[in-house]
Amino acid sequence: MEQRILLVDDEADILEFISYNLIREGYQVYTATNGKEAVAKAREVVPHLILLDVMMPEMDGIETCQEIRKQDELKNTLIAFLTARGEDYSQIAGFEAGADDYIAKPIRVKVLVSRIKALLKRFDTVPNEAPAADRPIVIDRERYLVLKEGKEIVLPRKEFELLALLYSKPQKVFSREEIFSNVWGNDVIVGDRTIDVHVRKLREKLGDHHIVTIKGVGYKYED
Repeated sequence: MEQRILLVDDEADILEFISYNLIREGYQVYTATNGKEAVAKAREVVPHLILLDVMMPEMDGIETCQEIRKQDELKNTLIAFLTARGEDYSQIAGFEAGADDYIAKPIRVKVLVSRIKALLKRFDTVPNEAPAADRPIVIDRERYLVLKEGKEIVLPRKEFELLALLYSKPQKVFSREEIFSNVWGNDVIVGDRTIDVHVRKLREKLGDHHIVTIKGVGYKYED
């Protein structure tokens, strides 16, 4: 089955250019030119991924992302901002709104396609059953699956990667530098508060006691 991507941008030439290249890669592509149209189209086609601009008429990208996250039928849809707004506060606002990734323009088509493929990997396998384990939280990296006491929790990509890193070595204290390197990569520039935002969101979903702050150093995972 072709994976569905919804492109949302108020510039027709960008929609046309990106659509052309994604269709060549075998994706089923839909487009919208403003936030309200994007929400309606997303509910209609239930895309696997939404690429969303920030600055748009009718409803901006942040509001659109928040509205999409309220829709039950779209709870598994991935959202990535694709925008020229690269400021720290804009990225933080995007993640706060529920985005899975934040991609800054300009970006080469091959790099964009690679980022999209990485995001969509979680749809490659649909698990038939949850992995068995005695731990209160179970992570299956191959299936991009997180279970808390047997209940599945849907996490945006970066939250998942952060949790998986900490979970890989319980009690080990990961420095902020290690986390940046492993989760975001050395070639990606993110703001100092980015880790804190993601940790706070994980605590809201998993409970406060699993991720422990080591003041002045970083974070560790505890069962």
